[in-house]
Amino acid sequence: MSVGSLGAAQDASARRSLVIAVLSLLGATLFWASNYIVGEAVLKTLDPLSLVLWRWTLAAVPLLAIAHFVERPKWREVLRAWPWLLALSCTGLVGYNLTLYAALQYSDAFSASLINAFNPAVIAVAAAVFLNQRLTSTGVWGVVIALVGVFVVVSGGDVGAFLEAGFGIGQLLMFGAVGIWTAYTIIGRRSPPLPPITSTSIQAVITVLLVAPVTLATGGPQLPVSAEALTSLLLIAVFPSVLSYLLWNRALAVIPAARAGVFLNLITVFTVAFTLLAGQPFTIGQLVGGAIVIVGVVVANAQAFRRAA
Repeated sequence: MSVGSLGAAQDASARRSLVIAVLSLLGATLFWASNYIVGEAVLKTLDPLSLVLWRWTLAAVPLLAIAHFVERPKWREVLRAWPWLLALSCTGLVGYNLTLYAALQYSDAFSASLINAFNPAVIAVAAAVFLNQRLTSTGVWGVVIALVGVFVVVSGGDVGAFLEAGFGIGQLLMFGAVGIWTAYTIIGRRSPPLPPITSTSIQAVITVLLVAPVTLATGGPQLPVSAEALTSLLLIAVFPSVLSYLLWNRALAVIPAARAGVFLNLITVFTVAFTLLAGQPFTIGQLVGGAIVIVGVVVANAQAFRRAA
């Protein structure tokens, strides 16, 4: 094979790897978005505590197996980081999911995902405060724009009615979920480097150990009462809990984390698309507010978008 042919073959292989990585990122964010839609459905028969317990109980075994055979971690060294893994479990897997699922009992997936879209802007501010990362003037403007969009979403476009009624329980819980996920992100950036699937699998085990006693003490766990509920639970355990992490980490082998992070904004886009396709009702205020939030997030992450381009 000539040098030119070899170079062409390498370029084709690199392009193929990049395409697969991008498709993996799209799949990961698509599956994470499904957590909102399917979660809202399964919460009609399961309480949030039971859903969190069954989700991570079902996901822990395949995650551990995949971590062991793919990443081949040194488990003793991983377990030495148990304080960090415990903190990550309490925030990201227990706190965030419990708060999100509780919010979905009082709010629809559409509104919840639009409020959650404000998360990257909050993380940017938290990173500037706790990690001494520079927040540019563009980033500040992005946060302000996103905040305006969130206000439009929660008010439904009717400021007068909102000022009279105030925040709803679902909206307040979603703001709490945003804060908890921000804490999870900051802790994750400060924690020692660990193989990502291994870290997630240990967090899943810790989550089960933490949630199971509480669930039993409160009279649970509840069981899926229908084939539809069981199917929804299995979908949550497989797609957003296992496959999303596998696809995400496969993509990170090709695309740098900073550039891959831009794709997280698609979670809101996919969730909105799902709700619209399902024919669920929405208001003009939600659409306008959601668009403003997404614009704000794009502005706040302008530097990352330029790198991705």
